[in-house]
Amino acid sequence: MDMNRREFLQLLAMASAGGLMLNNSYAASDTARMYELPGAGNVSLLHITDSHAQLNPIYFREPEINLGVGVTNGKPPHLVGAALLKHFGIRPGTPEAYALTSLNFTEAAHKYGKVGGYAHLATLVKQIRASRPGALLLDGGDTWQGTGQAMWSRGQDMIDASLELGVDVMTLHWECTYGADRIKQAEQGPFAGKIDIVAQNVKTTDFGDQVFKPYVIKEINTIPVAIIGQAFPYSTIANPRYFVPDWSYGIQEENLQLVIDEARKKGAQVVVLLSHNGMDVDLKLASRVTGLDAILGGHTHDGIPVPVPVKNRNGTTLVTNAGSNGKFLGVLDFEVKAGRVVNFKYKLLPVFANLLAADKSMTALMEKHRAPYEAKLSEKLATTDGLLYRRGNFSGSFDQLILNALMKEKDAPIAFSPGFRWGTSLLPGSSITMEDVLNQTAITYPTTTVTEMTGAQIKTILEDVGDNLFNPDPYYQQGGDMVRVGGLEYTCEPGAAMGQRISDMRLNGKSLDAEKTYKVAGWAPVSEAARDKGGEPIWDLVARHLRSEKVVNITAINAPKLKGVAGNPGIV
Repeated sequence: MDMNRREFLQLLAMASAGGLMLNNSYAASDTARMYELPGAGNVSLLHITDSHAQLNPIYFREPEINLGVGVTNGKPPHLVGAALLKHFGIRPGTPEAYALTSLNFTEAAHKYGKVGGYAHLATLVKQIRASRPGALLLDGGDTWQGTGQAMWSRGQDMIDASLELGVDVMTLHWECTYGADRIKQAEQGPFAGKIDIVAQNVKTTDFGDQVFKPYVIKEINTIPVAIIGQAFPYSTIANPRYFVPDWSYGIQEENLQLVIDEARKKGAQVVVLLSHNGMDVDLKLASRVTGLDAILGGHTHDGIPVPVPVKNRNGTTLVTNAGSNGKFLGVLDFEVKAGRVVNFKYKLLPVFANLLAADKSMTALMEKHRAPYEAKLSEKLATTDGLLYRRGNFSGSFDQLILNALMKEKDAPIAFSPGFRWGTSLLPGSSITMEDVLNQTAITYPTTTVTEMTGAQIKTILEDVGDNLFNPDPYYQQGGDMVRVGGLEYTCEPGAAMGQRISDMRLNGKSLDAEKTYKVAGWAPVSEAARDKGGEPIWDLVARHLRSEKVVNITAINAPKLKGVAGNPGIV
C-alpha cells in the first residue's frame, strides 16, 4: 500500500537522521527537502526526456541488465544495482536507490509509491523555475508515444500537456511514427511561438534542406544560450520509413560542428545539444566535436545522477541522460562569466508522486483528455501473481507475457517481440487493464505476423539485433534492447565479434537445424508489405489471451544464457 505524503516525509526525515547522503553537487542535510533546490549560477536548464506519454504516476523498474562491452564496460550508463549505487555514492534502501535501480523493487515500490505523472512534474517544474528566472524547459523527445490514449489522439494529449508544462524546446524520435504531416501540424499550429522543435540532423532527401530549425538561441538573464537539436539518428531504420519517406537522419557529426561554430559566432555564450542519440553515442560524439558545454541526452532511458565529463581537443563537454517515463527532472545550472561557462551544478530529481502535490491545471487537462477513453482503458483483463516489467537488455516478465500470448494465439513454437525500452511495471497482485497492455504495445504499426523462417535466418536475425546492441562502436548501435524470444533457447556472448555472439540455439531441447523451416510469430514489422497485408493488432491478441487466462503467473523468463559477462557491473 502506498504511503501518504506525511508518512513519506517522516520516513525521509528518519533516513536523513540516520546519515543518508544524497549524491549531488548541492548540500542536502534533509532529504525531506530534496525539492528545495536553491538557484545557482545565472543560466538554468531543466530537462525531461522519454516520457512515453505517461501522464499518470506509474511504477517503472530500472534494468537489472545493462551490459557494457569493451571500453564501456564498468562505466556509466552500463552500471546497475549495487554497482551503480557504489559508483555514485548512493546508499541502498534510500528513495534515490529505488528510483535508480531494480534492487528490492517490489518492497521499495510499496514503501515509496509511484513515480512521475505530469501533474506532479508540473508542480516540480514550477517550484524549480520560481528560483531560476528565465530557466528553459527542454524535452528530449519520445513524448507523444507510449499509451493508447496518445496513439488514439495522435499525440494531441501530449502536445497539450507539453504546452501546459511549459516546454520551450524539444527534439524527436517516436513522434515521427505519426507521420511527417502530423509533426508539422504541431510545429506550425499549437507550438508556433511557444515550443521550438529543433533537429540539426533531419534534412530532406532531395536537396538536403533542413526540415526543422537546427538550433535556437534564447536569452537567459541577458546571456545568449544556444539549444541545438539532435533527433534519433536511426529513425528510418528502427521504425518504418514510410512514415517520413522524404526525411533523412543520421548522426551528421560534421554538420553538427558547423552548427556549433555558427551558434558561437552569433554570440552564444552557452551551447548545449538536446539529444536523442542514446548515451553511448553522446559520449563518443562529445569526444569528437568541440564547443558544446553539455549534451542533455535521451533515448536509452538511463538515469544518470552525475554528468560525465568528456574531454575533446578544445575542452570538456558534460554528458547527461535523464531517465524516462516522467520519473526524473534534470536541473543544470551554469555560472557564466566573461562570455563562457566557469562552473556548473547538476541535480537529477526523482519525481515522487507521494511527495509532490498534483498541479490543478494539469490535472484538469489530463482528465479532459482521458474522458473519451476511460471505459476502454479501465477494462480489467486479468490479474498478475508476480511483478511484471520490461526494461533490460534481454527480456522481462511483461515481455514473456506477450511472447506467451503470441505463441498460444498463433500456434507457433517460437515468437519474437521487439526490444522496446518503454513500458510500465505492475506490482504482484495488480489487475492488468487494457491500459496496461497498451502501455507495452501502443504503436502505429502494431500488426501481428506469422512467418516461416529457417534456423539460419533465425540466427541471422539474432546476430543482427545483437550487433545493434553490443557493437563496440556506439555509432553502429541503432537503438533498442535485444529482441525478446519465446520458445527458443540460445546462448549470447555480448563481447564476441559480429556474427559470433549467438550459439547453441535449441527448441524443445533439440538444436535448431539451419536448413529446417520453423513457424515464428511476431509483431511490429517495419516493411510496407507487412503493413499492406494487414493483421490483428498486438494489443487485441494479448487482451484476448489475458481474458482467457484470468491469472498471469510468469514462472520463467526465456532469457538467453550469457557468456563472458562474469564480473560485469552491468548485471545484477
